[in-house]
Amino acid sequence: MQRAAELALQKMRENSGGPFGAIIVREGKVVAEGWNQVTSGNNPTAHAEIVAIRNACASLKSFSLEGCEICTSCEPCPMCLGAICWARLECLYYTNSRQDAARIGFDDEFIYAEITLPLDGRKISAVRIASESANLAFSEWASSPNKIRY
Repeated sequence: MQRAAELALQKMRENSGGPFGAIIVREGKVVAEGWNQVTSGNNPTAHAEIVAIRNACASLKSFSLEGCEICTSCEPCPMCLGAICWARLECLYYTNSRQDAARIGFDDEFIYAEITLPLDGRKISAVRIASESANLAFSEWASSPNKIRY
């Protein structure tokens, strides 16, 4: 936990991004680190947890982080929580809460609210467009004996 907090402070002071840090641990050893790189990398998805997950997957050469835990300096936003679930991390430890983050201008409450709304009630419009190519990709995936499930 301490390392995640140190990364948040160090990288924020270096103007790398917001005050967020994360580490991924397997069997008591750090396998990857990440810090917020949203503004330094011009990438709105470069949250500390996402960066740490990407680094861990590259280091372990696996899309699954089963057997790993994540320590992060703040309760994950909805995007990061989704990535944590997709990566199959087994435990999440965090320090600051989402309410703490909101008090300093990182308010994800609107995303939590949007997720609960039907598509036609959200602020960003969602329009479904039929596509034979997309249907074909799904059909071929469903019948492929070579697919790797994740």
